[in-house]
This record gives sequence, C-alpha cells and structure tokens, in this order.
Amino acid sequence: MSETLWEVYALKYSERNSRTRFDSFLFDPHHNVAHDMDYFVWVLRSGDEIILVDTGYDAGEAKQRGRPILRSQTEALAALSITPDQIKHVIITHLHYDHAGCLHEFPEARFYLHPDEMAYATGPCMCEDVLRMPFTGAHICEAVSALYSGRLEFTNSDHKIADGVTTHRTGGHSRGLQVVRVKTGAGWMCLASDASHYYENYLTRRPFPIVVDLQDMFSGFDTIQALASKPELVIPGHDPLVGQIFPAYGRSGFVWRLDAGPEKALPQF
Repeated sequence: MSETLWEVYALKYSERNSRTRFDSFLFDPHHNVAHDMDYFVWVLRSGDEIILVDTGYDAGEAKQRGRPILRSQTEALAALSITPDQIKHVIITHLHYDHAGCLHEFPEARFYLHPDEMAYATGPCMCEDVLRMPFTGAHICEAVSALYSGRLEFTNSDHKIADGVTTHRTGGHSRGLQVVRVKTGAGWMCLASDASHYYENYLTRRPFPIVVDLQDMFSGFDTIQALASKPELVIPGHDPLVGQIFPAYGRSGFVWRLDAGPEKALPQF
C-alpha cells in the first residue's frame, strides 16, 4: 500500500530586513553584510485532511518585541481557503515565540510537541535571560493548558503523525526542536524549521547563533538531509530564498507551493 501524498505550502506572515550576517551565522567573516529573514508557517494538505506546522506570532507579540507582522495567521490561511477551526492537527516544532505564539487561535486542534521541549521551556534553564529570550511565558502557559485539557500529545524522537507525515527530534537550536518529514509527489520533503534557518546554515555547516547544543545542531544538519529524498527538498525555517525558488501559489504574494520541488536552482554559497 502506497503512502499518502501531501501538498505542502509555505505561508509568509512576517519579515525582518534590518538584520546582518552576524545575526545568522556564528563566526562569519562578513558579519556586517545585510541578511534578511522571513517568517513562515506551513500547511500540509491531503484531500480534506489538513495539518498546520507551527503557528507564528500575533500582533500583541509583534508590538511587544518590536517585530511587526504583515498579516495574521487567519489572513494567511484564508489564502488557501482554510479557516482556523478546520485545523485539527498542529505540529509545534519548538516553543519559541515565532513558532508557538498563536495556539489559542486553533480551538479545534490537537498539538504535537516533543517532551524535551516542554521540559526545557519550563525548567531551570529559563532562569537565564539569554536562554529565556526566544520564549514568551504566556505561550508556554497555553501549551501547558493544552496538555491539561487533553489536547497536547507528546511525540517520540521519531513519531508518526499521519500516513506520510512524521516528526524527528534534532535539538540544537532549542532542546526539543523537531523537524517534519512529509511524503510528496517529488519525494520525501523535510520541513527543517529552525534546525536550519537558512539553506546556507546546513549546506555550508555554519551554525545559527541562537543555539542550546552546538553538537546537536551539527548532527541536525545531517539528519535533515538524510530525511529528504534530495537536498532541494530540505526546507529551511526562515530563508527568503524559499519565495524565490519555489512557485507562487495563487495571487496573494505570500504563499508558495513546495511539494512539486523548486523551479530554480539554489545559488552557490
């Protein structure tokens, strides 16, 4: 019996264009060169079944952090004719503010999170300002509330969510970071989330500066490439190149369809 094939969409909801390579790569010799960042959530669709990967952050969080959003998650999903109440399954790759900031917007959803991430986000490491910085307490409380209401399921290191969709813990950027492997018409795709923020991180083995375990981050670079059928089917979490090499979907200007593979080759780094 063949595995279910999924359509995969990247939905951009925010961007930061005031960054430099110092913010994206450890020990980069060109640290003053501009280096933009895009923010995405991802939709997996097979027939009537829909899985959302990460939830982004909302206008309140945007104001608090001084990082404006371009559109709400509801607006982004509307470009695919999806409403939040249609989302029954949400994979949370990790609990950083830009990936788990809108859990309350999906009242019908069951959430999938690795237990190492919950333990990390509620443990003694959060007494350190530097480690706590990418998290927001209210978001963590929402995840705990989902657990106590029976709506949060802890994943294993290799966990089946649905036919053709699995999660795999890598750690590195955050203690319980998990990536998503998806069966598509082009082969196995790996939504790397922040296991690699940019193509350049994993292709040139240049780590992102926000890191809990550098060894795990390097191992994660190997894992995400092994999970994908070919290198171009690894999708980094924040790279504007995604919107340049994959085909646009519809007329919104912020949705790209990933499952057929890229239309253009990646640049040489």
